[in-house]
Amino acid sequence: MPQDAGDLLAYLACPRSNCFLDEKLSSLEAAKQSIAQRSQDPLQLALVLKEEQTVIGHVFARKESPDTYSVGWCLNARYEGKGYAFEAACAYLSFLFFSQNARRVYAYVQEGNTRSQKLCEKLGFRREGLFKEFISFTTSPDGSPVYENTLQYAILKKEWEKIHNMEIAQAE
Repeated sequence: MPQDAGDLLAYLACPRSNCFLDEKLSSLEAAKQSIAQRSQDPLQLALVLKEEQTVIGHVFARKESPDTYSVGWCLNARYEGKGYAFEAACAYLSFLFFSQNARRVYAYVQEGNTRSQKLCEKLGFRREGLFKEFISFTTSPDGSPVYENTLQYAILKKEWEKIHNMEIAQAE
């Protein structure tokens, strides 16, 4: 919503992960424009802290035909370590698997982003590989690209269902 521009700006004015540098926002007006674009994409969802009605992050996915999705998340640092990313990612993965008919979901995580690595593992993703000098989001002082190592994590729908059913069984 346009009124959420300040919340979006709060965590995208200075992205902490290089993969979000292309989403960097420099003004409230830029945040409003970003919200207008995001609201047109049904796979871009805001994470809203219910008690405060505050946007604290977002989740997103890109579909790769016919049934594979690349997924990601971005969270305001003020709200890290409270379980919000895990809760949102669980709901989002269930949405992708059961509403969007995903068969496979994967995530790219920068090698230095240990929080996202731990989140992937807690969600039940398996680490599939490490891509050396996979992508560049920044440049060195001389203008040459700085390439980053990237981990790939993935989970299949049948794996998600097995984990989810185990959690239900343990709760009973």
